[in-house]
Amino acid sequence: MTVVRPTTITDAELDAIFGPIFDRIAEGAVDREIDRRLPFEEVGLLREAKFGALRVPVEFGGYGVTVRQLFRQLIALAAAESNLPQALRVHFSFVEDQLLADPGPEREHWLRAVVAGTLVGNAITEPGVGAVDRYRTRLTRDGERWRLNGTKYYSTGSLYADYILAAADRDGERVGVLVDATAEGVRQHDDWDGFGQRLTASGTTEFTDVVVTEDRILGPGYGAPGPTYATAYLQLVQLSVLAGIARRAERDARDWVSARTRGYTHSAADLPRRDPLVQQVIGRLSAAAFAAEASVLAVADVLDEVLAAGARDETLVVAAELAAARAQLAVIDLVLPATTLLFEVGGASAVSERLRLDRHWRNARTVAVHNPAIQKARAIGDHLLNGTDLPFAWSAGERPATQTPGAPQDPEARS
Repeated sequence: MTVVRPTTITDAELDAIFGPIFDRIAEGAVDREIDRRLPFEEVGLLREAKFGALRVPVEFGGYGVTVRQLFRQLIALAAAESNLPQALRVHFSFVEDQLLADPGPEREHWLRAVVAGTLVGNAITEPGVGAVDRYRTRLTRDGERWRLNGTKYYSTGSLYADYILAAADRDGERVGVLVDATAEGVRQHDDWDGFGQRLTASGTTEFTDVVVTEDRILGPGYGAPGPTYATAYLQLVQLSVLAGIARRAERDARDWVSARTRGYTHSAADLPRRDPLVQQVIGRLSAAAFAAEASVLAVADVLDEVLAAGARDETLVVAAELAAARAQLAVIDLVLPATTLLFEVGGASAVSERLRLDRHWRNARTVAVHNPAIQKARAIGDHLLNGTDLPFAWSAGERPATQTPGAPQDPEARS
């Protein structure tokens, strides 16, 4: 195991690199929403800027940022296009697994591949299967190689990815498999039918006799329950999406009000931007965005400690999970009301399809159902009152508080 020390690149330097890219991505957000156009071009911009290599150490060509810096950029990206951080969620977890792996050619290969633009998606969850020990996707031996067969859903980000991280059963053992996205026998469908986050490419992936070589089998996938950093990490990506949505909702509402010249005959001011009631709404939206971001970054600070210790300190891992669970409840309660409150700044014109201000609520509501908050609230209370273990995802390794590099967690457990 290697402890990765962050470089000294500043937030200002990162903003200078990625800020203009995020601005370009934001320009087409409404049109993409209207047309349901998957942002392949925008993902290409992120590839070129090595966004997927934010956490890769400088010696391999990455930026070597801290976890806090990564999530700060994810919030900014979410404010530009909320679908993209979610689409990259498993990619960043895969990178983190490589950082935790022992030094060697394989680890270096994947870290340098990420710097070159390689992205990793996922195919974990199966339709109609509610538990990992009942996966129907099978990895079976075929001479010197293996064959992968099965159907997965919620394959978020895989249409943008070069490799797909799949979970499969191999003779009763759950394993992770890294599959070329363009391999023969792989079929991907953009059939995610949720009313929000429509451009995450969270559709179906079919594997039909896909050839898998031994080096692409990453070890135990689902199998050993226990504390793992990845549950909090993956959840925090979703919370960064919510924080970014809140930031964009406030900005859109502010820009719209600033440009308006028509008010109400019974308004307290001649212009909406001078109306104290409208000003109050903008203030509350700004406060919600600020508090949501602060919550995300507070959990990121804890994860920085966890990962600096190699994700082996169970006390730290549990602390990170508890922090992420608390933040989940707080951020959802901040952002969902805010994305409804923004409509109070105007009348019927605020619901114009051209503006698509409703996308903020739809996207936030969709992200918020990942790992239902009511279950997290109960788990927190049970843990604090009775000392009951927090509900980590099935970890991907035999050692507590760590995992086999590259093996998947439960990244797309939608209810």
